[in-house]
Amino acid sequence: MDAVAPDAGATYDARGLVELDATVPKISQIDGERAEFDAHELTTRKINAELRWLLYDHGVKDVTIRNPLARHSLGVGILTRCRITFDGSLGYFGCGLIDGPEVNVNGRVGWSVAENMMSGVVLVEGNSGSLAGAAMRGGDLVIKGRTGARTGIDQKGGTIIVLGSAGSMTGFMMQRGRQIILGDVGHGLGDSMYDGTLYVGGKVASLGIDCVEGEWTDVDTELVQRKFRIYGLGDPPQLRKFVCGKKLYNYDSLEPSERKLVL
Repeated sequence: MDAVAPDAGATYDARGLVELDATVPKISQIDGERAEFDAHELTTRKINAELRWLLYDHGVKDVTIRNPLARHSLGVGILTRCRITFDGSLGYFGCGLIDGPEVNVNGRVGWSVAENMMSGVVLVEGNSGSLAGAAMRGGDLVIKGRTGARTGIDQKGGTIIVLGSAGSMTGFMMQRGRQIILGDVGHGLGDSMYDGTLYVGGKVASLGIDCVEGEWTDVDTELVQRKFRIYGLGDPPQLRKFVCGKKLYNYDSLEPSERKLVL
């Protein structure tokens, strides 16, 4: 097989492989530790590459990305403390797998925003699609509008705050963490949850399997007031607390006839 001629415009590592960062446009306007760039003509891959170049190679701590145009999978895998502002809406899987950054989205987001977030903050000014905060382990996800079904599915930590309503199966299979939802919630709240706490200010269409109303304590008051104070949300409304009834902890060991009695 004939050898492939090297690309004169590319940079090669010690193994002779093209370094992807060599193709990054590096179009940002940089002012010290702050930078911004327009993503209107860029692909998802180039947007993320530019962002990572700024944060990891140039030491920028505050990045504004204009015109993200609801592209999917933007701002994923950022593992450093910084501030990122998306001046526009994001598509599916925005800001997933992050650990540390504070992200502001001046628009809406699609499915699975902040999926598997470890730490940091994602603040969405508009509405969110389904599966917001799926499997998140830490940090805060704040949605100032409404959110879709299965909010916080398989949540393992952190706090989700929704100022509007939430769809069906919110808190499904929740393992740990907290959700504060000021509006109404659809059917199946907390279905099959194992642990964690759900706070709801509006009407609950129906509770899921093994989700029960819990007793309010001073700890709950302190938590809710502190989160509202941090994000400048004013005084919290009256909320109801929902937790796991713990009847399904040993579900697998039950006989089929016993499961019917439990459920």
